[in-house]
Amino acid sequence: MAYPEALLGADEHVVVHHHPHWKRLVLPVLALFVVVGLGSYLAALVNGTAWSSPVWIALAVAGAVLLVWWVLAPLVRWKTTHFVVTTQRLMVRRGVFTRTGEDIPLSRINSVSFRHGLTDRLVGCGTLVVESASDEPLEFADVPRVEHVHTLLYREINDDPNDDFDVRGSAR
Repeated sequence: MAYPEALLGADEHVVVHHHPHWKRLVLPVLALFVVVGLGSYLAALVNGTAWSSPVWIALAVAGAVLLVWWVLAPLVRWKTTHFVVTTQRLMVRRGVFTRTGEDIPLSRINSVSFRHGLTDRLVGCGTLVVESASDEPLEFADVPRVEHVHTLLYREINDDPNDDFDVRGSAR
Protein backbone atom coordinates (compact mmCIF):
# COMPACT_ATOMS: atom_id res chain seq x y z
CA MET A 1 0.00 0.00 0.00
CA ALA A 2 1.48 3.36 -1.01
CA TYR A 3 1.70 6.23 1.43
CA PRO A 4 -1.15 8.72 0.84
CA GLU A 5 -0.04 11.28 -1.74
CA ALA A 6 -2.31 13.91 -0.13
CA LEU A 7 -0.02 13.95 2.92
CA LEU A 8 3.05 14.81 0.88
CA GLY A 9 4.29 18.26 -0.03
CA ALA A 10 4.62 19.72 -3.50
CA ASP A 11 7.23 17.89 -5.59
CA GLU A 12 7.67 15.32 -2.80
CA HIS A 13 7.72 11.65 -3.73
CA VAL A 14 7.93 8.48 -1.67
CA VAL A 15 11.27 6.68 -1.97
CA VAL A 16 10.71 4.01 0.71
CA HIS A 17 7.55 3.02 2.60
CA HIS A 18 7.71 0.16 5.11
CA HIS A 19 5.82 -1.20 8.05
CA PRO A 20 7.97 -2.72 10.80
CA HIS A 21 9.47 -6.08 9.94
CA TRP A 22 7.20 -9.14 10.09
CA LYS A 23 9.26 -10.51 12.99
CA ARG A 24 7.13 -8.33 15.26
CA LEU A 25 4.20 -10.60 14.39
CA VAL A 26 5.85 -13.90 15.38
CA LEU A 27 4.80 -13.77 19.04
CA PRO A 28 1.21 -12.72 18.25
CA VAL A 29 0.88 -15.63 15.79
CA LEU A 30 2.27 -18.03 18.40
CA ALA A 31 -0.17 -16.58 20.94
CA LEU A 32 -3.01 -17.18 18.47
CA PHE A 33 -2.12 -20.87 18.18
CA VAL A 34 -1.67 -21.28 21.95
CA VAL A 35 -4.94 -19.54 22.88
CA VAL A 36 -6.99 -21.39 20.26
CA GLY A 37 -5.33 -24.72 21.01
CA LEU A 38 -5.59 -24.41 24.78
CA GLY A 39 -9.17 -23.14 24.57
CA SER A 40 -10.15 -26.05 22.31
CA TYR A 41 -8.46 -28.55 24.61
CA LEU A 42 -10.18 -27.16 27.71
CA ALA A 43 -13.54 -27.06 25.91
CA ALA A 44 -13.12 -30.70 24.93
CA LEU A 45 -12.28 -31.63 28.55
CA VAL A 46 -15.55 -30.25 29.89
CA ASN A 47 -17.63 -31.63 27.01
CA GLY A 48 -20.43 -33.84 28.31
CA THR A 49 -20.39 -32.47 31.83
CA ALA A 50 -23.43 -30.85 33.40
CA TRP A 51 -21.69 -27.49 33.61
CA SER A 52 -20.14 -27.44 30.13
CA SER A 53 -22.22 -24.52 28.77
CA PRO A 54 -21.12 -21.93 31.35
CA VAL A 55 -17.51 -23.12 31.04
CA TRP A 56 -17.65 -22.82 27.25
CA ILE A 57 -18.98 -19.27 27.58
CA ALA A 58 -16.21 -18.41 30.07
CA LEU A 59 -13.59 -19.97 27.79
CA ALA A 60 -14.94 -18.05 24.79
CA VAL A 61 -14.89 -14.74 26.67
CA ALA A 62 -11.39 -15.35 28.08
CA GLY A 63 -10.16 -16.49 24.66
CA ALA A 64 -11.63 -13.45 22.94
CA VAL A 65 -10.03 -11.08 25.46
CA LEU A 66 -6.64 -12.78 25.09
CA LEU A 67 -6.87 -12.77 21.29
CA VAL A 68 -7.70 -9.06 21.22
CA TRP A 69 -4.90 -8.26 23.71
CA TRP A 70 -2.17 -10.57 22.39
CA VAL A 71 -3.00 -10.88 18.69
CA LEU A 72 -5.27 -8.15 17.34
CA ALA A 73 -3.66 -5.18 19.15
CA PRO A 74 -0.09 -6.00 18.00
CA LEU A 75 -1.34 -6.62 14.46
CA VAL A 76 -3.11 -3.25 14.35
CA ARG A 77 -0.05 -1.51 15.85
CA TRP A 78 2.13 -3.13 13.18
CA LYS A 79 -0.24 -2.18 10.36
CA THR A 80 -0.58 1.44 11.51
CA THR A 81 3.16 2.04 11.94
CA HIS A 82 4.74 3.58 8.85
CA PHE A 83 8.40 4.27 8.12
CA VAL A 84 8.60 6.54 5.07
CA VAL A 85 11.51 8.17 3.27
CA THR A 86 10.52 10.80 0.72
CA THR A 87 12.58 13.04 -1.48
CA GLN A 88 12.37 15.74 1.22
CA ARG A 89 12.04 14.08 4.64
CA LEU A 90 12.07 10.98 6.79
CA MET A 91 8.73 10.28 8.47
CA VAL A 92 7.54 7.84 11.10
CA ARG A 93 3.86 7.54 11.93
CA ARG A 94 2.49 5.39 14.75
CA GLY A 95 -0.83 4.78 16.42
CA VAL A 96 -4.47 4.03 15.93
CA PHE A 97 -6.48 6.19 18.31
CA THR A 98 -3.65 8.53 19.24
CA ARG A 99 -1.41 9.13 16.22
CA THR A 100 2.14 10.29 16.72
CA GLY A 101 4.60 11.29 14.08
CA GLU A 102 8.19 12.30 13.63
CA ASP A 103 9.47 14.18 10.60
CA ILE A 104 13.09 14.93 9.91
CA PRO A 105 13.92 17.07 6.89
CA LEU A 106 16.66 15.37 4.89
CA SER A 107 18.65 18.60 4.93
CA ARG A 108 18.86 18.36 8.78
CA ILE A 109 20.24 14.81 8.86
CA ASN A 110 23.94 14.69 9.72
CA SER A 111 24.59 10.96 9.48
CA VAL A 112 22.83 7.67 8.97
CA SER A 113 23.97 4.31 10.29
CA PHE A 114 22.47 0.91 10.94
CA ARG A 115 23.05 -2.13 13.07
CA HIS A 116 21.68 -5.61 13.04
CA GLY A 117 22.61 -8.69 14.99
CA LEU A 118 22.63 -12.24 13.77
CA THR A 119 18.88 -12.77 14.18
CA ASP A 120 18.10 -9.49 12.42
CA ARG A 121 20.45 -10.43 9.58
CA LEU A 122 18.79 -13.82 9.20
CA VAL A 123 15.31 -12.32 8.86
CA GLY A 124 16.39 -9.21 6.92
CA CYS A 125 15.85 -6.26 9.22
CA GLY A 126 17.73 -4.01 11.62
CA THR A 127 17.87 -0.73 13.47
CA LEU A 128 18.37 2.50 11.53
CA VAL A 129 20.15 5.25 13.49
CA VAL A 130 19.68 8.81 12.27
CA GLU A 131 21.68 11.68 13.70
CA SER A 132 20.27 15.11 13.07
CA ALA A 133 20.46 18.50 14.69
CA SER A 134 18.63 17.10 17.73
CA ASP A 135 20.47 16.19 20.94
CA GLU A 136 20.34 12.42 20.62
CA PRO A 137 20.27 10.14 17.59
CA LEU A 138 16.91 8.65 16.68
CA GLU A 139 16.70 4.89 16.41
CA PHE A 140 14.12 3.12 14.30
CA ALA A 141 13.95 -0.57 15.19
CA ASP A 142 12.90 -3.46 12.95
CA VAL A 143 13.26 -1.63 9.65
CA PRO A 144 12.95 -4.19 6.81
CA ARG A 145 15.97 -4.34 4.47
CA VAL A 146 17.78 -1.85 6.70
CA GLU A 147 20.98 -1.83 4.62
CA HIS A 148 19.00 -0.99 1.49
CA VAL A 149 17.09 1.76 3.32
CA HIS A 150 20.37 3.08 4.72
CA THR A 151 21.86 3.28 1.22
CA LEU A 152 18.78 4.94 -0.26
CA LEU A 153 18.57 7.45 2.56
CA TYR A 154 22.28 8.24 2.27
CA ARG A 155 21.94 8.75 -1.48
CA GLU A 156 18.87 10.91 -1.00
CA ILE A 157 20.67 13.07 1.58
CA ASN A 158 23.78 13.41 -0.55
CA ASP A 159 21.98 13.69 -3.85
CA ASP A 160 24.63 14.48 -6.42
CA PRO A 161 23.21 15.89 -9.67
CA ASN A 162 26.18 14.34 -11.49
CA ASP A 163 25.19 10.81 -10.46
CA ASP A 164 24.25 8.51 -13.30
CA PHE A 165 21.57 6.77 -11.22
CA ASP A 166 18.70 8.02 -9.12
CA VAL A 167 17.81 6.60 -5.68
CA ARG A 168 15.60 3.91 -7.19
CA GLY A 169 18.55 2.50 -9.17
CA SER A 170 17.34 3.44 -12.64
CA ALA A 171 19.33 5.47 -15.14
CA ARG A 172 18.56 9.18 -15.27
